[in-house]
Amino acid sequence: MKNRYIETLATLKKEGNYRSLPANSDQLLDICSNDYLSLNKDIHLYNDFLEDVSRRKYKMSASSSRLLSGNSSDHSTLEHLVASSYQAEACLLFNSGYHANIGILPAIAGKNDLIIADKFVHASIIDGIQLSAATVKRYKHLDYTHLENILKKYRDNFEQVFIVSESIFSMDGDLVDLHQLVALKKKYKCFLYIDEAHAVGVRGKNGLGLVEEAHVTKEVDFIVGTFGKALASVGAYVVCSEVYKQYLVNYSRSLIFTTALPPINLAWTAYLFKLLPDFHYRREKLSALSKEFATLIGVKSESHIIPFIIGENKDAIAASQLLEVNGYNVLPIRYPTVPQGTARLRFSLNTDMKMEDLLPIKEILK
Repeated sequence: MKNRYIETLATLKKEGNYRSLPANSDQLLDICSNDYLSLNKDIHLYNDFLEDVSRRKYKMSASSSRLLSGNSSDHSTLEHLVASSYQAEACLLFNSGYHANIGILPAIAGKNDLIIADKFVHASIIDGIQLSAATVKRYKHLDYTHLENILKKYRDNFEQVFIVSESIFSMDGDLVDLHQLVALKKKYKCFLYIDEAHAVGVRGKNGLGLVEEAHVTKEVDFIVGTFGKALASVGAYVVCSEVYKQYLVNYSRSLIFTTALPPINLAWTAYLFKLLPDFHYRREKLSALSKEFATLIGVKSESHIIPFIIGENKDAIAASQLLEVNGYNVLPIRYPTVPQGTARLRFSLNTDMKMEDLLPIKEILK
């Protein structure tokens, strides 16, 4: 009998889509991490936090879901901190950005509703949409005319409509026009759902993301952020109204049926989140470095995520291997993470990097 799993893996290898867990080396300069502000490597922050830990015994596990015995004052403290930072009514924690998107969207969007999402939204959003009972439409990437055409055609056929987008797109590094989305939301009486995974920490006066930078925080109904990227921790959150929070507590399956985040991690997250406004100098350095590097390799980029699109899988793999030989860890991004024919190297910089260390990449890429 044929083993279809073996055959499928063989096909993946032939197509250049086979994935394996990389053995990362400390000897390589890592340019594909999401530790944008270099907080994960900051020994001073780590030691300061340990001093606080020594004064209070934090549990290493919640040992239960929040709706059983896993809820703690640390959850409430962090939720209040995040909500107050956004000057919002409420915040609800999730175990990861993936848990947030697959838990929120199916809970809030029902069979009489419509979800309209940007074509390039993250896989976690796509999975969340597919888990919902809502009708789904996708608009061309950052094409607001196409989005409005969909709204004109379908808005009156549905009870509720949700416009869903990332703020900084994870694979292309380009930015959504939040003012355009807010205007369409108001015009067609929709909900606006923005995933700020790659913007939290690195954008906005206080590091609260693109919604803060664009001054539209109060216009976005669901602001999703993560702690596992620029904030060097684990977990995610949604900022919303108190009514929506309580609705999610009752209907979001990825919240209800999973063990809660450990109090020790919540304490570390709260410690860093309080410091977010003070990291403005890191944000400025990251922005300047990213612009200079993008210019160096001839790429237009609006953020710290700089995609160098190559095309074919085998060529992207070869470029990645060549960079590794020269001391750089930059893994190839291939289908289905990105569309076929757009395999790339995704450079994501951090504040510990120096331009002189990145200069050789230009010649290597030639």
